[in-house]
Amino acid sequence: MYRQGDGIVVREPTAVAVDTARGEVVAIGEEAFRRIGSDSGNVVAVRPLREGTITEFDVTQRFLEAVIRSAGGSRLQRPRVLIGIPSDSSEVEKRAMEEAVGFAGGKGVTLVEEPLAAAIGAGLPIHEPMGHLIADIGGARAEMAVVSMGGVIAGRTVRIGGFDLDAAIIDHIRDTYGVAIGENAAEEIKIAIGSAFPAPGARAALVIGRDLTSGNTVEVRVEDDEVRTAIAPPLRRIVDAAQRTLGDAPPELTHDVLENGMFLTGGSSLLKGLDQLLAQECEVAVHVAQDPLETVVTGAGHMLEHLEDYRSAFQLVRRR
Repeated sequence: MYRQGDGIVVREPTAVAVDTARGEVVAIGEEAFRRIGSDSGNVVAVRPLREGTITEFDVTQRFLEAVIRSAGGSRLQRPRVLIGIPSDSSEVEKRAMEEAVGFAGGKGVTLVEEPLAAAIGAGLPIHEPMGHLIADIGGARAEMAVVSMGGVIAGRTVRIGGFDLDAAIIDHIRDTYGVAIGENAAEEIKIAIGSAFPAPGARAALVIGRDLTSGNTVEVRVEDDEVRTAIAPPLRRIVDAAQRTLGDAPPELTHDVLENGMFLTGGSSLLKGLDQLLAQECEVAVHVAQDPLETVVTGAGHMLEHLEDYRSAFQLVRRR
């Protein structure tokens, strides 16, 4: 969360832990994320957003309410809110997000496409008559967009992201070793030895899981090349989306992209070798944003502080 005048004030994963017996939120963010997949009695940890879409409205509302409160908002002092949304969001999904923010204590809700916010956060001159290709790769989806003259000219969205890479690792270890591991363990493997492109030197990681036959706790050694093979199919879909976005753009803007390169943002852009894979397959230079985890929110914050300058880029404006 970006607070006007102060910059980023909240950095938490979108996760909520709820006590199902009492119906109360007991944790949000990192603390709740650590509980996902664990057996904690009546406490269930969930991600209220899936693929950028609200799947559990009440839980999403509670999450937003807690985050807005932690940033200084309240029911008596309702802050104006600008929020990034996937570029392929339907009208129903937009309305759900707007209502969730409103019920959580926000007002004057403004929605903006995340690739556009990412381009601004990456420092790209989006108002100029020049094409820039932004690839925003998060946990739940990857969005590719050629931006120019203050808007998205061509774009593709695939509902593939870091969570799908984790799921591919989980499936591989289950199918190959007969061992079940959780989402957090899969993410740790991905960060430690995951890669999208071959690199010199073999690496390995040890992971603890549950043997599916005996139920006992066991330790498995996983090599980097088998992880790379496991995550190759979802990565292929991301590469295809980037290639098709380039093909959809007008020739003059494609020429700009070939000169300026592709800009990567989003947490999953930190996967080792992803920039090399995209550069090879798309035949363009690839630049990773300076702070890829914060690029979208930084760009959205800049738009919030210059609302009138970016009014034409906004998807939806509501006053409550």
